[in-house]
Amino acid sequence: MCAPDSRGRSRHGLLLVTVVVVLLGSFIAVLAPAASAASAAAANPAVANAAVARPASTNPAVASLAAAAVVCTSKSHPAVAAALARDIQAARSGRSSTVAVWVDDPGAGISCSLSGSSHFDSASIVKVTILGAVLRKALDQHRYLTSTEAAQLRAMITRSDNNAASALWAKLGRSYLQHFLNLAGMRQTVLGPGGYWGLTQVTAHDETLLLRLLLTGNTVLSNNSRAYALGLMAQVISSQRWGVPAGAPRSVTVHVKNGWLPRATHGWRINSIGGFTWSKGWYSIVVLSMDNPTMSYGITTVEAIARVIHRDLNPTVKTVIAPSAPNPAWGTPDELIPALPAIP
Repeated sequence: MCAPDSRGRSRHGLLLVTVVVVLLGSFIAVLAPAASAASAAAANPAVANAAVARPASTNPAVASLAAAAVVCTSKSHPAVAAALARDIQAARSGRSSTVAVWVDDPGAGISCSLSGSSHFDSASIVKVTILGAVLRKALDQHRYLTSTEAAQLRAMITRSDNNAASALWAKLGRSYLQHFLNLAGMRQTVLGPGGYWGLTQVTAHDETLLLRLLLTGNTVLSNNSRAYALGLMAQVISSQRWGVPAGAPRSVTVHVKNGWLPRATHGWRINSIGGFTWSKGWYSIVVLSMDNPTMSYGITTVEAIARVIHRDLNPTVKTVIAPSAPNPAWGTPDELIPALPAIP
């Protein structure tokens, strides 16, 4: 019998879920975690996808996103992967939100993706990329952070300060920011024009790579740098801790960064990325969304998805983080984007 880890989750619990779902006839095949839904289906017809009809869109790109299917894979827990695919699909069903999702749980060998390579305006989740680039540049220069950098990073991450983000973005410069993206393997990410860091085009796939840089040892960031970044993300102020933390076991440490931005087309962008750590492991969740009529609506969509993910990954856990209560700050854009040429 497997003993529960410090977040109260056990492989015994996952195995029990696997057995139950298998007996019910659910099945999903194994494929490489980074594969897209389309390539996975082509490579292995046995991959189990869940698809629910959604309202048609006049924009072919948006219609394609809305019709996309969730692909979840696992060698050791295929039935849990099947349950995740089904439950993520159900959580987004009936919502006007267009979403992309990525779940990365290497300890359980589980990966899920939904529209993982589709681009979304980053809003303030790009601040984690800025954070990573600042830390890498300090390593390149064999120095500690300056007191100004440390203060700006803390303000930028813990309370999403835009002035700090703009100052660091300008100081780094586009060339170095792109250098960091290259080092991180974030080839799908496109930096925002000029100083508009909030219009950086991100994908769920690349945001997962970024979280992996922070959560596991690598050659891009030192262990001290990773610990520093995760420490800041664990101290985000309460009014900005909505999103993917909803439904997480209360025994884990939550490292989160959110972004919220309304635009004339596709409504509110509501994005949430997070890592969940405990003494024996970690997993991460990325949810990107647009076409939300209000900020609150988008948060509800993101949290509905996050809650089923946490539940399926932690079947024995009873004490979890509750859904976010509405906050007076909700509805105020995280940043102001001047009028720009029409976007698709």
